[in-house]
Amino acid sequence: MKEQALEFLNTHAEGVLATVDGDRPCLRAFQIMKQEGTTLFFATSEHKEVYRQLRQNPNAEFLVMHEGVSVRCTGKADFDVADSDKRWIYDHNEVLRRLYPSYDTMVYFRLPIEHMDYYDLRPTPPLHKMFNLVTGETRDGFVGSRFTK
Repeated sequence: MKEQALEFLNTHAEGVLATVDGDRPCLRAFQIMKQEGTTLFFATSEHKEVYRQLRQNPNAEFLVMHEGVSVRCTGKADFDVADSDKRWIYDHNEVLRRLYPSYDTMVYFRLPIEHMDYYDLRPTPPLHKMFNLVTGETRDGFVGSRFTK
């Protein structure tokens, strides 16, 4: 099931990134630029609030949903991204090339996934699996009071 959740992220790159600004959550549309196993890569500008927020508090969540399936990932943003990954991301994203003159005019961060929730609302009962990628623990999540064990 963990592999199914990771493949879902691989095929559905557009989602919502949540950061923290002081004591308030901030959401914005974002796109996974690259995925290596359980690490998601993103690109932004040092002039944007998202960059400032992640520098002050690296805790972040990323959520993707499509046709009743959602995957939510939590982790800490890490701005230590290899130059080869930066170049690959820039070279493989038309929007970035349209908005920025060069790969090195942007900032890149990665989100090593610490926790991941896979939620599928299509079956009855719905399926909710929770993965702790730090400890390797997998457990079932709450899917409604009709189906509580």
